[in-house]
This record gives sequence, structure tokens and C-alpha cells, in this order.
Amino acid sequence: MPQISSTARSIPGSGIRRIFELAAALPDVIQLSVGEPEARVAPHILEAGAKAWQNDATNYTPNSGLLLLRFAIVTKLAEFNNYAVDEDQVHITAGGAQALHMAMLLTLDAGDEVLIPDPGYATFAMASRLVGAVPVPYRLSADRAFIPAIDDLERLISPRTRVLLINSPSNPLGVVYGPGVLRELLDFATRHDLWVISDEVYEYFTFEGGYTSVSSLDTSDRVFSVYSLSKTYGLTGGRIGYLVTPPGVAITFRAAQEAIVSCVNTPAQLAAVAAIEGDQSAIAEAREHYRGNLAAAGAALDARGIEYYRPDGAFYLWVNVSYCSNGNVAHWAEDFLLTQRVAVAPGSAFGAAGEGWIRLCAAGKRQPLLTALSRLPAVPAQESTSV
Repeated sequence: MPQISSTARSIPGSGIRRIFELAAALPDVIQLSVGEPEARVAPHILEAGAKAWQNDATNYTPNSGLLLLRFAIVTKLAEFNNYAVDEDQVHITAGGAQALHMAMLLTLDAGDEVLIPDPGYATFAMASRLVGAVPVPYRLSADRAFIPAIDDLERLISPRTRVLLINSPSNPLGVVYGPGVLRELLDFATRHDLWVISDEVYEYFTFEGGYTSVSSLDTSDRVFSVYSLSKTYGLTGGRIGYLVTPPGVAITFRAAQEAIVSCVNTPAQLAAVAAIEGDQSAIAEAREHYRGNLAAAGAALDARGIEYYRPDGAFYLWVNVSYCSNGNVAHWAEDFLLTQRVAVAPGSAFGAAGEGWIRLCAAGKRQPLLTALSRLPAVPAQESTSV
């Protein structure tokens, strides 16, 4: 029989989903492997989606999405993200994952290279491969507080480099880049005439020092910004995201969107309008919940002398288990799930630099999180080394 395409076969499997699916078949698991907020979606958002279904709002929308929703996003970007676009630069997608895919589809040809963070969200490498491009990891290390080193990026440049991918607030690390770091990265991209894809899915969840959108600093129309309502409003299954592009991309985006999904489902788009224009108090409540969970978890890890990164954003803990994982954290995470009934994401699922680390989601209830941490193996007596 014919073979599946080499492009499809080049896409790596997700080490995160492997743990998630193993956990689904087991009883009494504390699930910390995926980024899933537990709080109920705000009632006004659910009501808007339900009303759309009840009113049979089920027809096609424009390829880039409802104008009503895109106008709402234009206002949100001006007020929260501090940059101005018109509605033709805003395109509604099936979650942040499709926004990322479309950004790569619009900027990369087969064989082109994209610089991606390592550790970085697993889909960065997967989406690169899906469009026939080559992901080139740039290492983020604990000794630099996981801030990119421009010298390292310079050494990775080749004639095929086309895109620099930036993720702040970061998944899995929780790092938030300040304006100075982002300007350095934009200057680097300008010197080498690269597109920039900026994943800002966790934009609302920062704890200290504020948050800066890359596009608010861009002066050369080179940034594609990826956003999602999944984490912000707890709509992970609603599959609503959006891509903000430089000017002049709308016709090309819409042709590509027509070939992939035509448009995102209409009731979800109407729920998104209610989310963006309605009461935002649930976001502040979620942020404080995550802040409290991360502080409590950090205190528990400090008490046990386990190294971790103290996050400035998102809702994850990046924990060093190299003292017990024996150089194969993916195998260790499976064993930890089977023996301790705790599902964590192995750091190697986020790149080679993640070996020896795990990512834990702190978006759920606090006690299960603390119980899970108590099941981590003991370490030799040493001083706490949060970084």
C-alpha cells in the first residue's frame, strides 16, 4: 500500500499527551500534565454560546471570522496590548494551535528554518514539521534565568533561517521577558531580516513586573502574534484563538483558511465576543488563584530542597528531578504515574534542554497539587535552590 507522507511522518509525537492518555486509563490520578484550568467558565460566556446554538446561529462566517469579534479584538489589543491594528489584521482560528500553524504556513517554505526555544512548547516543533520546515532549538538555561542569549542565536543563523519564535509568558517555564529583552530579540530579527512569531497565549497571567506584547515594540511590520481564549477564559475545548498579522496578509490568510477549515464555528465566536467584551473579573480571580497555588507549591518544594524555577507568569512549575530521573525523565514520569498516581509532563517533551526536569500545572485545586509534590522522591539534604 502507499506510504503516509514523509512530512507527516516527521512530526514528533507529544510526550505530554502520552502521559495524559496513560493517566486517563488509571484510577485516582492527580492530573498535572496538561494546562487545564479547573474553574467553571463565566456564566455570561456560556450563556452567549448557548443562545447562539438555540437561535440557530450556525451559518458560515467570513474566513477570518465575525467582524463583530474582530472589532472587539482590535479594541482589546489597543487597550491591553498597547498596539493598534485594523480588523483586516485579525484572524479567528481554531485555538492558539491553529493560529500558530497559520503563522508558520504564512512565513515558512519547505526546508526553511525556524528558531524555537528549548525548552519550549512541544507544538512549536510539531507545527514547524507540519509545514515542511526545520525547527532549530535555541537553548534556554537555568544559569541565565532562561533568558535567550543573542550570541547563541547568532551562531544558529543559516541561509535558510526565516523565523524567530518568541514565547512570553513562557510555556513550560513561566518566564516573562521584559521590554529590554524583547527589543534585543527584535533587533536580532531585524539584522537578519527574519519574521517573528510571538506566542502570547498566557498574556493575562503575569505576577510581577507587568507584561509587554512584542508587537507593541515592532517598528518594521515583521511580527505575527498568536493568542488564545483557552487559558484566559477556561475555554480549552471551545477552540477559539486568533492570529494578528502584519498589514497586507489578509487575502493570503483567507485563501489558506478556506482550504483548511473555512471558518471557526459561529457559536464559539459569539461566545468569544461575550468573553472579550464582558465582565473580566474571572481573569483577576484566576490570576490570584494561580499566584497562591504557585507560592504554596514553591514553599513546599523549598522545604524539601527541590530545585525549581520561580515563575513570573503562566501557571506552571518547572521542577528539577535530575536527582532521581537517571537521565531519562520521560521514563521516570511514566513510572511516577504508575507508582504514585501523579501525571506530570516530562521536561524532555519540551526539548533536549528539558531533560531532568518536569512541568506541573498549578491551575487546579491546591491540595491535590501539594499532595502530588509530597510524592516526589526525597533528595539528599541540601539548601533550597529555586532559580
